[in-house]
Amino acid sequence: MNRAQIDLVALIVDEYDPAIAFFTGVLGFDLVEDSPSLTNDGRPKRWVVVRPPGAQTGILLARADGDRQRAAVGDQAAGRVGFFLRVDDFDAAYARMTGAGVTFVREPRTEPYGRVAVFLDIAGNRWDLLGTG
Repeated sequence: MNRAQIDLVALIVDEYDPAIAFFTGVLGFDLVEDSPSLTNDGRPKRWVVVRPPGAQTGILLARADGDRQRAAVGDQAAGRVGFFLRVDDFDAAYARMTGAGVTFVREPRTEPYGRVAVFLDIAGNRWDLLGTG
């Protein structure tokens, strides 16, 4: 079998710039691309990719287009945790994120797989912040 990896995961957002600010300024991701693009029917959009430093998989920030996509903003995983951010220093990341105003809906706890706390991204999607215990 050929080697494969997931390159991008799309995250539907209301607007590009506030989402870029959240992922780069608050979570510390790198903005790796922000290019003009076109929708399938020729309307202008942007191709915006953010990625945690050193990571291979990135997030395509996709501005909602139409009612169906707008309805999915903040609920891409139907209320479940749908995204998982693993960090080397859990306590430092948690302190930095709370200091930046990130909403944590579950406080840090220790599980067999390490430390975990659940937070909301700018759109309202639930994420696990994960680190060693």
